[in-house]
Amino acid sequence: MQYHFLSKINSPDDLKKLSETDLPVLADELRDFIIDVVATKEGHLGASLGVVELTIALHYIFDTPKDLLIWDVGHQAYGHKILTGRRASFHTNRQWGGISGFPKREESLYDAFGTGHSSTSISAVLGMGIASLLQGDETKQHIAVIGDASIASGMAFEGLNHLGVSNANVLVILNDNAIGIDPSVGALKNYLTQVKKGENIKQNNIIQALNIRYFGPIDGHDIPKLLRELRRLKKIKGPKFLHLITTKGKGLKQAEQDQVKYHAPGKFDKQTGQIIASGEDKLPPKYQDVFGETLLELALKNEKIVGITPAMPTGSSLKIMMDALPHRAFDVGIAEQHAVTLSAGMATQGMLVFCNIYSTFLQRAYDQIIHDVALQNLPVVFCLDRAGIVGEDGATHHGAFDIAYLRCIPNLTVFAPIDEIELRQVLYTVSLGISGPIAIRYPRGRGVHLEWKKDFQKVAFGKAHRLLSGSDIAVLSTGHIGNLVSQAIENLPEKDIKKVSHFHFGFVKPLDVEALQEIAASHRAILTVEDGCVTGGFGAAILEQLSNFSTSVKTTLLGLPDRFLPHGTVAEVQDLAGISTEKILEKIQAILK
Repeated sequence: MQYHFLSKINSPDDLKKLSETDLPVLADELRDFIIDVVATKEGHLGASLGVVELTIALHYIFDTPKDLLIWDVGHQAYGHKILTGRRASFHTNRQWGGISGFPKREESLYDAFGTGHSSTSISAVLGMGIASLLQGDETKQHIAVIGDASIASGMAFEGLNHLGVSNANVLVILNDNAIGIDPSVGALKNYLTQVKKGENIKQNNIIQALNIRYFGPIDGHDIPKLLRELRRLKKIKGPKFLHLITTKGKGLKQAEQDQVKYHAPGKFDKQTGQIIASGEDKLPPKYQDVFGETLLELALKNEKIVGITPAMPTGSSLKIMMDALPHRAFDVGIAEQHAVTLSAGMATQGMLVFCNIYSTFLQRAYDQIIHDVALQNLPVVFCLDRAGIVGEDGATHHGAFDIAYLRCIPNLTVFAPIDEIELRQVLYTVSLGISGPIAIRYPRGRGVHLEWKKDFQKVAFGKAHRLLSGSDIAVLSTGHIGNLVSQAIENLPEKDIKKVSHFHFGFVKPLDVEALQEIAASHRAILTVEDGCVTGGFGAAILEQLSNFSTSVKTTLLGLPDRFLPHGTVAEVQDLAGISTEKILEKIQAILK
């Protein structure tokens, strides 16, 4: 498709050559270009559609990349990437070897700060602003664009609190569309709604109370108004806050009407907006749905069960319980630290809390896990969705570190089910009562069984399971990757299959020491396989335990290497990391020789 203006823009310098009257047409073209690519390549849609006019206005008024621009989280940065020299490569977005789905410093000078997790932009931009003052530059502009869901996070308030006593030249732009991935929640959301309605703006302005000059709210889709306001604010020194009202999914009817589904809709028809059916109903269930359906089933039988998630009810499928039992399932907003300590508080009063957080986001609440939960040995169930390789979202979202950062914590049990049936059974087991905290990690994506709603059975605590008996080497795996190990072994010659044992260690902590002693005594070599970082992970735990035995068994570790892994399909990233079925097969064959 031909784009009259967009096809000529390879940098903001080209953008500035257009007249202001041309910019609304450019906005239509940019919005159409994003829809056209995402419809076939997939990605985050609604957020970027909602900030098209703002993106154009920012690069038109400010002198990027000299002026520093940060997009919080980065879901909304597609237009920014297209206008800053990446239009021709945008079709590779989130693809293997292509550009990142999030701002990334090494990718472009225009990406002032790498993002992917929420609520980091204000602290980062303030750091940049203070650095400019220290270097004697009082003219450089520092801009952070943050959404109404992200600004409710504790870290964002920490940044605002410091910004209010600084004289740094910082502009915080609130992109207020009343939704993150799911609808925004909490008292701040209600406050912002009042502001948008014109209530208590002067008498009760939380931003001005923090000593930050407040401007707005204004229509974030009105380009002339945006240009006037940004041009005016550019001349004002010190901390400033601009409140914009936008519509997530702007320009695509279905995306405006169903903002949750069209946050990242997969493939869709760009003409009609209809999502293209993928035949998923004939596939095994997603782990997240097994979690959500099972938790509701258990909660209906046990009134002490509650569910908590920090802003991911749909992505984690806790929404299943929230819809049925809204008084016992809580979305606390983008506030992982609060979610963990809230869970701890409930646990002290006899509640059995299932705290569902993506693996990569639980990193943000590490102190709370240790200090508020584990130190007090409270019965909190951490359900770690998206553990291991997540695919196209890349390094900021891979759940690579949870085994390593959790297994070193006293009192905390760590479990990784091999399939969705075992996930269901361990959820049932802990629902019967636990004496301390447990983390249950499971991957993004689908399990392996079409039929998974089996009768409930207790999981044997701390026990490993022999899946295959062999005479020579033992492969020890934990979690879903054990299915790849089984596939690899099945591809061996029949004579070699008889030489390989396979054990599933669902419990990374505590390890089944008795089983490990027997394995070490009866096999020549051990291979450990995990989808977490090999440094300090499951294999390291096996080696630590083997050091207590009188054994000479040779042990090889297979897991994620000591580097940040890129984006791509799960299979592509696993192959790069050396934990695909083919790479596991090659390692087994090498050990057998």
